[in-house]
Amino acid sequence: MRGEEVPAELSARVPAEQRGPGLDRDAVRLLVSRGGAVSHHAFAELPGLLRAGDLLVVNTSPTLAAAVDGRIGHARVVVHFSTRGDDGRWAVELRDPDGRGSTRARAGGPAGSVVGLDGGGRLVVEEPLGGGGDRLWWARPEGQDVAGLLRRHGRPIRYSYTERDQPLSVYQTVFALPSDDGEGSAEMPSAARPFTARLVAELVSRGVQFAPVTLHTGVASAEAHEPPYPERFAVPEASARLVNAVRAGDGRVVAVGTTAVRAVESATGADGVVRAAGGWTDLVVTPERGVRAVDGLLTGLHEPAASHLLMLRAVAGRAAVDRAYEAALRERYLWHEFGDVHLLLPEETAHSGRRGGDAR
Repeated sequence: MRGEEVPAELSARVPAEQRGPGLDRDAVRLLVSRGGAVSHHAFAELPGLLRAGDLLVVNTSPTLAAAVDGRIGHARVVVHFSTRGDDGRWAVELRDPDGRGSTRARAGGPAGSVVGLDGGGRLVVEEPLGGGGDRLWWARPEGQDVAGLLRRHGRPIRYSYTERDQPLSVYQTVFALPSDDGEGSAEMPSAARPFTARLVAELVSRGVQFAPVTLHTGVASAEAHEPPYPERFAVPEASARLVNAVRAGDGRVVAVGTTAVRAVESATGADGVVRAAGGWTDLVVTPERGVRAVDGLLTGLHEPAASHLLMLRAVAGRAAVDRAYEAALRERYLWHEFGDVHLLLPEETAHSGRRGGDAR
């Protein structure tokens, strides 16, 4: 994209199913890249673009109602609960409300600041998370169970490019599994949003398989495009075996979302074998690191400065990604979590060489 800004009118302001009568989540467009070739489709055509033996790696993390109103002294703030730490603290981002979503980041500190929370309890800000200035801070909750607070008083995080607040159900994907312990994603693993139960059933009927993994996504800033922070992930034994089996055959391993890539690649050794794994991952997938388990990627459209573009280039190469984004701008695809999606597949003529990872 060579650094240009995405025009504001290309931001998807409402979910696809709210854009007209009779529409469902899958009423978005699908941009397909195969090496240097780009083609345009409806997302409902996805089953015809995959083949029997292909494997979709999907993230089962549910989306949390992670935005809660609060105050510092007399100043109103919005708290974005990003990630729960092992010591009971939460990584949080503080933002100034403006009636159009909590859109303006503010400094989280200084250390020792106390945030009173609507619904009771408070947060004591302790120290920066590190790596991104003062955007995310570790804060200790007092007098309130955060999981319960989010259920009772939270709402989904949204930004000003969307038209209005939406119910939490709009931010859950068909693959999300309920969580009783408060674990989940601060922001929706949105690449999977266009999937419907009907489409999943059609894919299964055509021989496409699914491998569930989990990665709990933290807060991504709308203004800053830092590399992702450490996040919790889990790749179960059954999914690891399935990825290895598909890679040993003729199928393609296609990750649904950058979160699924981060999870499965975190469980893949230098030998290319995926093993059951879990915990925290700080992996950042870049062209220099390459990919070891993933052949393709289904993802949304990312801002020109987004660190996610490095992952796309690791999967498909810079030239292919640049060509696809030029087409997306020219054909006026829609950006962000309610927008259109992009499927990156290996070139058909290079099928036997698709495990190239670092060479891409």
